[in-house]
This record gives sequence, C-alpha cells and structure tokens, in this order.
Amino acid sequence: MVPKVGHIIIADDDSTLRQTLSSYLEEHDHQVIAASSRRELNRHMQAGPALIVLDPQFGQNDGLDILRDIRSTSDVPVIIITGQKRDEKDRVAGLELGADDYILKPFNPRELLARIRAVLRRCRAHARRPERCGYRFDGWKLDLRSRRLLHPDGTLVPMRRGEFALLLAFLKSPQRPLSREYLLRVTRFHEDALDRSIDVGVFRLRRKLENNRNAPCIIQTARGIGYVFTSSVEPF
Repeated sequence: MVPKVGHIIIADDDSTLRQTLSSYLEEHDHQVIAASSRRELNRHMQAGPALIVLDPQFGQNDGLDILRDIRSTSDVPVIIITGQKRDEKDRVAGLELGADDYILKPFNPRELLARIRAVLRRCRAHARRPERCGYRFDGWKLDLRSRRLLHPDGTLVPMRRGEFALLLAFLKSPQRPLSREYLLRVTRFHEDALDRSIDVGVFRLRRKLENNRNAPCIIQTARGIGYVFTSSVEPF
C-alpha cells in the first residue's frame, strides 16, 4: 500500500498487535501503515505521517535510537508503547528524547485511540497558534524558526527537543513560579509520575545557561512548587 500524507505508522515486532491496532484505528477513520522493520518505517516516513506508534524494543534495532534519528529530522508526534516489566527508564528516556506520550502493554486499543486523538489535537492547536520569532534574555537568544539557542558570544548551543520545549515554557512565563505538573503538561510530556523528567531537563538547561550550576541565577528552585525563570525576557 502506498501511504498518503497523514497516515499513522505502527512500528512493533508483534504482528498480531500490529494487525489488531491497524484494524481498530482504520475502523475509526485513520489510515494506518504497519512497519515490521526499520527499513519499512523509513520508507513510510517519506510520505509524511501524522503520527508514529513505536515500541522502544522495535526489531533488531534500539527503538530509542530510531526515535533519536526521527527527532533529528522531524517533529512528527510519537507515542511509545512498552511492556509493564520493561524498565521505566525506557519510558523516561523516550520522553526525554522527544516522544509525545507513552502507553503500557497490555492496553485497550480504545485507550491508544484516545491518546492519539489527544496528541493530534495538541499538535493542531500548536500549529494554529501564531508563534513569535524568538526570545532574548541575558544576552542569550532563542530562535524559534531555526530552533537554535545562541550563547551571548554568538556560538550555537546544541539542544535536545525536550530541553527546547522546557526552555520555551520558561521564556513564555518568566519570573513566575511554575510547578512540575504544569511544566510536564505544557512541554507535552506525559504526566504519569515523571516529575524526574522535568528535574533532569532543568539540570541540563542549567549546565548550558548558568555560570555556576551550584548557585543557579537564571532557573531557580521554587521550594514546594517547582522552578522559576528569573531573568527578564524580551520577545521578538
């Protein structure tokens, strides 16, 4: 089958699961393409999928490496599916690499459909929202069009997708204490017991932004709440 733009890709080793999910989603008006190998996934990616459902243990490859490769070239939404006994680190790592949500096996296809619809709604709302060109703070510059962070000396500072989303959340609400729950929600991380993802993201941002990570001045801890971005921010 030649996929059309906007299809959903199911990338999982389990042929029965692929068929079950494909049939269910097609019954609910989604075009679905099943991928049983990385080669198939790459081929179906070329047509511009609306969303990918990915098992971190996909094929003979590391699904998280595949997710990392996807995020290097595309912002297509990704939902990862993992077994109950597969380490939480898979889920946390997947979210930190840019997955939009996760779901634990075994699950009801109806739950996956609900999560797919929620992720696609968020993406559509984000696409409709007029974005600024970027933000400046303390000599730093975040360019939203190129998704680049520039140091005050003009050098490019590499950022992961999760770090970009977290910094953007801070820049949109400077000098305001933000809870971990709020940050999880607006950065599109799943909310289920993953405060640690925000803490890890803040730690990484501090390593990039702060002169002294042990005494942070830009991103400070708001005791009992979460974090606050203390610098003055200028949108442009």
